Amino acid sequence: MALLNAEIAEQVAEMLENLEDDVQLVVFTTKNNCQYCNEIVRLAEEVAETSSKVTVAAYDFDTETEKAAAYNVTLAPVTVIVGKQDYGLRYYGLALGHELSTLLYGIQRASQGDPDLDPQTLDYLSGLTQPVDIQVFVTPTCPYCPRAAVLAYDMAVASDKVVADVIESIEFQELANRFNVMGVPLNVINGTSRVEGAAPPHMIVDAIKTALA
Repeated sequence: MALLNAEIAEQVAEMLENLEDDVQLVVFTTKNNCQYCNEIVRLAEEVAETSSKVTVAAYDFDTETEKAAAYNVTLAPVTVIVGKQDYGLRYYGLALGHELSTLLYGIQRASQGDPDLDPQTLDYLSGLTQPVDIQVFVTPTCPYCPRAAVLAYDMAVASDKVVADVIESIEFQELANRFNVMGVPLNVINGTSRVEGAAPPHMIVDAIKTALA
């Protein structure tokens, strides 16, 4: 049974019809207590079927360790969204519900390489000299989560110092518990600074400054 029905597949095709560079969805799955790994690969394949610009490569995280290391992947299941370059766009878990739009936005941004950010935010990100890991905890039923996730993706496209990890918190319960995720979206910068909700860019920038201080 398809994860995307005909109507949704048509909408996905419309969203991806103006892609510029080719995009590869690099999926790492694991046999270690992974409830949705098969569905994650299938979703990537169904999305790829809607656009000639999108392809899929699937790997076993547990055995293909060199490939995982090449993408700096330390947890699975994960979908790495790679355009002309690896901009640092990651989606951990199954991107359905509201989060399908996050995955599709990541594909668009990886293809175009053009972040949708205000000049002040772009100027700050262009001056980064230290690595920044933005973790955005989400759930598929959260209507506000995609706003936080796509902002992190835009920031990762804007700076090669930024990696954006969008994490489905129910599937990664242990990680969510580690960061005491009580509500979503939750933004965690470098494991220290926290911003709750779908915050505007200047609040995420302030959190980055605090994390790097």
